[in-house]
Amino acid sequence: MTQTAAIVGGGHTRWGDRQATWKDLAQEAGKAAFDDVPGVTPDDVEGLFVGAVQPERFAFQSHVAPLVAELLGVDVDSMIARTELACASGQAALRYAWLAIAAGQLDVALVIGVEKMNLPDDRTEEMQSSMTNVVDREFDGVNGLNAPSYFSLIAQRHMHEYGTTREQLAAVSEKNKTHAANNSYAQFQKAVDVDDVLESYPIAPPLNLLDCSGITDGAAALLLVSERKARELTDTAAYVTGSGQSCMASNSINNLPSLSAWPQATVAAEKAYEQAGIENPVDELDVAEIHDCFSISEIIEYEDLGWVEKGEGGRFIEEGRSALDGDIAVNPRGGLLGCGHPLGATGISQALEIYRQFTGDVPDARRVPDSPETGLIHNLSGSASVHSVMTLARDPQ
Repeated sequence: MTQTAAIVGGGHTRWGDRQATWKDLAQEAGKAAFDDVPGVTPDDVEGLFVGAVQPERFAFQSHVAPLVAELLGVDVDSMIARTELACASGQAALRYAWLAIAAGQLDVALVIGVEKMNLPDDRTEEMQSSMTNVVDREFDGVNGLNAPSYFSLIAQRHMHEYGTTREQLAAVSEKNKTHAANNSYAQFQKAVDVDDVLESYPIAPPLNLLDCSGITDGAAALLLVSERKARELTDTAAYVTGSGQSCMASNSINNLPSLSAWPQATVAAEKAYEQAGIENPVDELDVAEIHDCFSISEIIEYEDLGWVEKGEGGRFIEEGRSALDGDIAVNPRGGLLGCGHPLGATGISQALEIYRQFTGDVPDARRVPDSPETGLIHNLSGSASVHSVMTLARDPQ
């Protein structure tokens, strides 16, 4: 690669159960992105990348990338695509935009993720059944292995092998939901404590309601530009320094290599670290947005992203090492547990949060101290069969 790319701004809708259409959400996030970066207009955009998982089922709409271009008045003359990689669709869109800019094909890209997941009451069963499409529906979905039941198996196995406790799981929810209470676009803006999590409604033991991310409508967008263009626009950007992805040919749950570890996450992280020149992530990363779709996910990710030894993830949260003032500030926007999880928008929101932390444009209550310089985003997708990692920094290498 001859150059890197940088995030120079972006926009967000409020996330939750929105009385808005898929089109409304796309327009709201896109307009907010252009409002955030006065130096870039729709006429400047050469590439458009749209992360969207199931608009065909949720909104009865396919071919959504040209639709977004029309809605936002963007005449794309170089590259346009929709990306679908389940819960990592947003990061996939960002990754493809970065690769296109690094290859010299684009100078300016709009990356947007949109999901309209809440349906009318008479379509609730359809919404729930749609979520089983991201696993092998023929073998796993028909046997009841949707997201909560699958992650409950993960939690049970990790607890059995390593002694992870319900209180440690609940501490993840407490941290992230408390951060979300200070996030104006989060779906759940109420702080909770460990007891609240432990006393919430059982969903798939040991996971209770507050251990689970929500069904969410929302969109997020960002403007990704070449290094040269970034220096013209701003003194503070989030430069992509590394990216890794791994899938171990194991989409079906019965073929996964482990129920207590995600070696795919380790491979993806190591690729990103190598590109970024990161040798000790705990010492060299200041802030991270990682995929806490369920509380157990974040604990396993501490381990498999290479921050602690296997089985030490519960202690990492318990000892405050992922707090705002800890070794790595994890999920300061509130994570999926606090913000909700509109599938195609999550990875883009995570990257935008890293940029906002670099610029200091976040409320004091969830701001990472000492002006963070480096960050990471992580997404898993499907039955955690694919993991995607990207590293970012205020200054390019």
